[in-house]
Amino acid sequence: MEARISIPSSEADPSVEDMPERLTERPQWVCWRLEERQGEPTKVPYTPGREPERRASPTDLMTWRTFEEAVEAYESGGPGYDGIGFVFCSADPFVGIDLDNCRDPETGEIASWARDIIDCVADSHVEASPSGTGVHIIVEGSMKDCVKTKKLEIYGQDRYFTMTGRTL
Repeated sequence: MEARISIPSSEADPSVEDMPERLTERPQWVCWRLEERQGEPTKVPYTPGREPERRASPTDLMTWRTFEEAVEAYESGGPGYDGIGFVFCSADPFVGIDLDNCRDPETGEIASWARDIIDCVADSHVEASPSGTGVHIIVEGSMKDCVKTKKLEIYGQDRYFTMTGRTL
């Protein structure tokens, strides 16, 4: 059984106007809620505006919605979503790079190893993660398999990113 946990809303509140247009025009959006699973906080995706409430799947496009629908569901305060997210799929030209535990949320300082990665990726969208301690990068490209290490994950499909729009 999943337990609902909360985070300060200012940390996760998406800055809607700062989301990249090339993402907002695609119908690959979900809402998410922070829940506890096996003692760990997990960002669980939900289908925006579904009655009854339904979990979304990063592998099932029928559970995704438009950006506008996700924002409306989030802002309505209905089931208590913590934010919105973008789903990566094989039909889009995007790859997501997730850098964990690399940013000081108080000062905004980014660890040198993460800065090196950010500096290597031109024409990308770079934003703070909902916790403020990580960085999400979205770049055009393709990738079938994923890369997953302790501090770095790279996905091209079948995953989603929580989105804040807090551009770095």
